[in-house]
Amino acid sequence: MEQYVIKGGTPLVGEVEIGGAKNAALAILAAAIMTDETVTIENLPNVRDINALLEAMAEIGARIDRLDDHTVKINGAFVRDVPVDYDSMKKIRASYYLLGSLLGKYKRAEVILPGGCNIGSRPMDLHIKGFRALGATVEIRGGAVAAQADRLRGNHIYLDKVSVGATINIMMAASMAEGKTTIENAAKEPHVVDVANFLNSMGANIRGAGTDVIRIVGVSKLHRTEYSIIPDQIEAGTFMFAAAATKGDVTVKNVIPKHLEATTAKLLEVGCEVEELDDAVRVVASKPLRNTQVTTLPYPGFPTDMQPQMAVLLGIASGTSTVTESIFENRFKYVDELTRMGAAIKVESNIAIITGVHHYMGARVSAPDLRAGAALVIAGLSGEGVTVVDDIHYIQRGYEDFEGKLQSLGAQMERVSTEKELQKFRFKVS
Repeated sequence: MEQYVIKGGTPLVGEVEIGGAKNAALAILAAAIMTDETVTIENLPNVRDINALLEAMAEIGARIDRLDDHTVKINGAFVRDVPVDYDSMKKIRASYYLLGSLLGKYKRAEVILPGGCNIGSRPMDLHIKGFRALGATVEIRGGAVAAQADRLRGNHIYLDKVSVGATINIMMAASMAEGKTTIENAAKEPHVVDVANFLNSMGANIRGAGTDVIRIVGVSKLHRTEYSIIPDQIEAGTFMFAAAATKGDVTVKNVIPKHLEATTAKLLEVGCEVEELDDAVRVVASKPLRNTQVTTLPYPGFPTDMQPQMAVLLGIASGTSTVTESIFENRFKYVDELTRMGAAIKVESNIAIITGVHHYMGARVSAPDLRAGAALVIAGLSGEGVTVVDDIHYIQRGYEDFEGKLQSLGAQMERVSTEKELQKFRFKVS
């Protein structure tokens, strides 16, 4: 079992390059099989979730040509099995995007119920509501979601709750339905816009992505395209918070600063300096950190995927802070692990009350999910002593070469797989 072992106390300094957005890439890969022509996708993050989805797509007949770690050619003309029943799909939430793409193209789809991080309930009801509104019959059977339609017809769909997954899934299916579809109360996240732009580059007719009303005119056929995925705002935010927690000076490159506005605002509130460039953001943490209040909200609010990283930062800020989680009800599982490192955090319902401590102390902790795992690494980097993070397979689901990028900034950390390697690291840094 691989682990990260970290010697804390070294400020992170330098430049780091951000990869493509995992959440956008997963949906775009699924959408790529909606044409029988070859699609080229660039700036693909080389992480476990992406590789699992590509394997599953190959399993149902898509031709996958991996040109390099970050570029892939996909041809969906040979897709033969609309039921997607593959072990890898149980591990990643975004397997459900194959429902929208297959339903749009073939008018039928069956996909095993998705897995991913256990951070709270993420039901399929809004996806199902949207598919039914387009004329599909949908049922859950044998642990899978099955959708079928003689023909899909555009409709007016109001989402009772803002949902990124449902917005994208309905958008994909509707792009090949007959007539016009309107999605109201749509999610506005950057990766929703990226998927819409990708579909449009294949010949879809989608307008309004990035607003709460998306209008789609269905087309009968999509065509080849070449497309580059947007930078990952969560990876960028994670490195920005790592700079702040370690009292460092880091320039985060290959980003879209506008996508980071909520993250940047909170860094400024706690006392960091943030300099925005055209495609980069520099974070300097030379002053003591201050307390603040944070509530997670759909974009453009503060992202739920940055909540654990924010809590780690506030855990070493002066005074008392609060973090309110309004998206997922089970996202504070990392608090017990952070408490092992000396944090003073009390959770009441969906609110974490954080009293800042001077520093964290090294400990052995376990990553409960993707973002919380990254946050625990940040805590280890900022603390005193040696921290060991178990279950790093969660972190590898969404961060490419996490330890390599941190090492390039001066972090004393390694990925180890044996007790001997762990003890060797301890001896080296002692």
